[in-house]
Amino acid sequence: MKNTLLIITLLHLCSICFADNAPELKKKSDTMLFGDVLTEDDEHIPFATIAVDGTSIGTVADATGHFKLTGVPLGEHIVKVSAVGFAPSEYTINFTAGKHNTLKAVLRVDRIGIEQVVVSGDRSKKSRRDVATIVNSIGPQLMDLTQSTTISEGLSFTPGLRMENDCQNCGFTQVRMNGLEGPYSQILINSRPVFSGLAGVYGLELIPANMIDRIEVVRGGGSALFGGNAIAGTINLITKEPVNDIFSVSGNVGIFEGGAMDNTLNLNGSILSDNHRTGLSLYAFKRHRDNWDANDDGFSELSELDNNTFGASLFHRTGNRGKFGIDYFFINESRRGGSDFDKLEHESEIAESVEHNINSASVTYDQFFRVHDKLSFYAAFQSVNRDSYYGANYDPSAYGNTHDFSYNAGVQYHRDVERFLGTHSELLLGTEITSSALVDEKKGYYDEATGQHLDNTTVADQGVFTYGLFAQNEWVWTNFRLGVGLRYEHYKVEDREGRTPDVDGNVLSPRVTALWTVHPKVQLRGSYANGYRAPQIFDEDLHIETSTARQVTHVNDPDLEQENSSSYTFSVDYTEQFGEVMTQFLVEGFYTRLDNPFVSEFGEPDADGNVVYTRKNAEDGAVVQGLNIEANASLSTKLLLQLGMTFQSSKYEAPQEFDEKHFLRTPNDYGYFTFTYSPTSKFRASLTGNYTGEMLVPYFGNTLADPEAGELRTSPTFFDLGLKISHDFSITEDLNLQVFGGAKNIFNSYQDDFDKGADRDPGYIYGPLSPRMFYVGVKLGNIL
Repeated sequence: MKNTLLIITLLHLCSICFADNAPELKKKSDTMLFGDVLTEDDEHIPFATIAVDGTSIGTVADATGHFKLTGVPLGEHIVKVSAVGFAPSEYTINFTAGKHNTLKAVLRVDRIGIEQVVVSGDRSKKSRRDVATIVNSIGPQLMDLTQSTTISEGLSFTPGLRMENDCQNCGFTQVRMNGLEGPYSQILINSRPVFSGLAGVYGLELIPANMIDRIEVVRGGGSALFGGNAIAGTINLITKEPVNDIFSVSGNVGIFEGGAMDNTLNLNGSILSDNHRTGLSLYAFKRHRDNWDANDDGFSELSELDNNTFGASLFHRTGNRGKFGIDYFFINESRRGGSDFDKLEHESEIAESVEHNINSASVTYDQFFRVHDKLSFYAAFQSVNRDSYYGANYDPSAYGNTHDFSYNAGVQYHRDVERFLGTHSELLLGTEITSSALVDEKKGYYDEATGQHLDNTTVADQGVFTYGLFAQNEWVWTNFRLGVGLRYEHYKVEDREGRTPDVDGNVLSPRVTALWTVHPKVQLRGSYANGYRAPQIFDEDLHIETSTARQVTHVNDPDLEQENSSSYTFSVDYTEQFGEVMTQFLVEGFYTRLDNPFVSEFGEPDADGNVVYTRKNAEDGAVVQGLNIEANASLSTKLLLQLGMTFQSSKYEAPQEFDEKHFLRTPNDYGYFTFTYSPTSKFRASLTGNYTGEMLVPYFGNTLADPEAGELRTSPTFFDLGLKISHDFSITEDLNLQVFGGAKNIFNSYQDDFDKGADRDPGYIYGPLSPRMFYVGVKLGNIL
C-alpha cells in the first residue's frame, strides 16, 4: 500500500511538471559569452562561477578572472555570477544568432557572508537575505582558521551549537542545538537524512573537514521540509563539488601535553571537462591520534583513533536543462579507550573500542522546466558496519557487531507561480521514503583456541520505515515573504526479534515562516513548527559506559510513547556599512515546548555492577527557551571579527533524576569568537575562542556499588583560546605553498577532576573537547 501511494504521488508530481506544456529551449547557436569578473576597484576575481539561470549551463573564470561561455541557446537569459567573499550579481543578456556577447561582471565585496547562497532554508538555492529562516553557513575558511580536523571541532563556532564529549573511554560526542540533545537535531548529508542512529553515535567526529564544502545550520523546527526529527533544527553537511581545476595536499603534526601526537594528511582535487559539462572531485583524509591520559592513572581521557576516508563527487550535464550527480564516500575509523593499549581488548582491565566501516552514496537528477521550475529525483544510501568491544575485568564476552543500512529516496518539484492568491509565489511539493534496518549482536565468549566467538546473541533487530509527503508555498511581496508548509508522515518501528510490540503512527507537522524586510538594513523573521520523535529500540544515545565497578546500558520502557514538540523563533537582523566597515548584528529568541519528552531513569547496580538506564516519558513536559546573539564585523580588508553568544533555560516542568528540573549537562550560557588579521594577501593570523558556562553534571564515584552514591556537581566555566598563523609563498604561477602553526586551548582550560582508576565513572566528563595542543603544518596546491 505504501509503495502504491508513493508511485501515485510520483506520477501526480510528474503530471504537474508537464501540465502546461512548457516550451523547450530554443535551438542552440554558435553564440558565445566572453567576460571579466571584477571587484568594484577593478581588480579581477579568480575562479568565479558563471551560470545561466534555469539551465545547467555554466562555467568558471580562470585564475586571471576571465571566462568564456559557449552553447548558450538563443533568446533572453539571466546570467548569474558568484564568488566566495562577494555578493552574487545577475545580468539579463539577449543572445542572438551570429553575435558574440561580452560581459563585465562587477561583484560587491561581502566579507561577512550576508548574501551567501544557501540551500537548507527551503530546499532551494537562495541568497541568505531572501530566506525566511536564519541559515548559518560554516565554510572552509572557518574550518581552516580554527584548524578543525573534523567537522565536530568547527560546529561550536555557530550560535546555538555546542559540541560535548560524553565518555572518557570511547569518546562519544554529540552536538547540542539550542539546549537540546543530539537526537533532536536532524543531520543531513547533501540534504538527505541518511545519517543513521548508529552513525550518529560517533558520526560528527568521523567526518573530516576537508570532505565538506560547507555546513548549513538552520535553528528551529523544520519538520515540514526535513522530517520530524528536526525539532531543534537541521545541520546539513554539503560535500565538495567540482567547480574548477584544483589540487591541494596538506599535513600537520600536533602534540598534546605529555607528548601524545595527533597527525593528519589531507588530499583534495577536482577537474572539469573543457566544455564544463562534466566534473569530478576527489578527496582523501588520514589521521592518527594517540590515546591521552590526563591524570597518569593508566586510563585514557582521549581515545586512540585512526581514520582513513576517501570520497568523490561527479556531475554531468545531460543537456541545457538537465544535470546528473553522484556522490560517494567511504570512512574507516577505529578508536579505543581505556587501559592496556598494547594488549587485546579482552586482555585489558578496561577497553571500549569500535571500528566503523561506512559506505555512503547518493544519486540526484535535476531537470529544469520553463525558467525557474525544477524537478528533482534523488536517492541516498548508507551502510554502517561496526565491530565493538565494551568490557571490563578481562571479559572475553564483551565483543559485538552492529550493522545498519539506511536509505532515502524521493522526488520534489519546485515551481514559480506568477500569481497565486494575489501575488507571486514559490511552490514546493515532494514525497520521500526513509528506511533503516539495524542488527546489533553481542558476539559472545571469545575462544582463544579457535579464535572464534561462541554463543552469539542478538541484542536488537530493528526496522524503521517512514513515508512522507510535504508541501510548502511561499508568497512573495516586495518586502515580505510568508511560507506555509505541511508534512504528513507515517512511521513504523519494528522489533524483528518480537520482544516488544511494533510501534507506528501518523503525524501532521505544520510549519509557518515569515520574513519582513522593514528596511534594506533591517529584517524581521519568525517561524513556528511542530515535530516529533518516535520511540526506537536503538538510538543515538544508546551507548555503553564501562568500568570495573559497573557497566551501563540503555533500554526503552515498554510503554514509551511518541514525543512531540512545538517550536517558535523570532529574530531581528541588522546590517550596516560605513565605508569599508561592514557589520551585521542578529538577535534571535527561541521557545520549544516538549510533550512526553524522553528522559532517562537511572537504575540501581546489581550484584555484578550492571546498571540499566531506562528511557521513559516524563510525567509533564519540558520547555527550552533563550536568546542567540550573533555579531560580525569586517573592520577593513585586513580585520574580521565574528562572535556569538547563547543564553538559555532548559527545564522539565516536574523534577526528574536527582529531584532536579534543569536539563543535565546543559549550560545556561555559552559562546564563541573569531578574530582574523590579514595585513597582506599572503599572511594571516587568527585568534579563536569558545566559552562554556556552568552546568550540572551527574557523578557516580568510586563507590558505585552504593545506590546512593550518585550526586550532581556543578562544573566550572571554561574559555578555550586558540591561535593560528599562516604565510603563503608563490613557488610558480600555478603552485603555492602555505606554512602554518599555532596552538589550541592555549591556557589549557580543561577539566581537572577526572575520576581515577579502574572503577572510575567514565561518563563524568565535561568542558572543552581537548587539552592544550601545539601544531605545525604545510599545504601545497594551486589554490590555498
